[in-house]
Amino acid sequence: EPATPSNTSEMRIAHLENRLEVIRAMDKHSLSHAEKRVLRREVREIKKELAAISGGVYLSVGAIILIALLLILLL
Repeated sequence: EPATPSNTSEMRIAHLENRLEVIRAMDKHSLSHAEKRVLRREVREIKKELAAISGGVYLSVGAIILIALLLILLL
């Protein structure tokens, strides 16, 4: 099967999510401070990459309340 852009991005997402699960399952108590720091950086980078791949618009609770209040006042 040829690699399509959506297929490769789905494969990349699955790989990144798998890596996150491996990191979560690790026994972090036996790691040194420096190793924990490297893992935290890796998790942050993975989450940034997943957000960039998936895209989407995220609204905070405060933004939703503000939009609702504006709609009530205007209508």
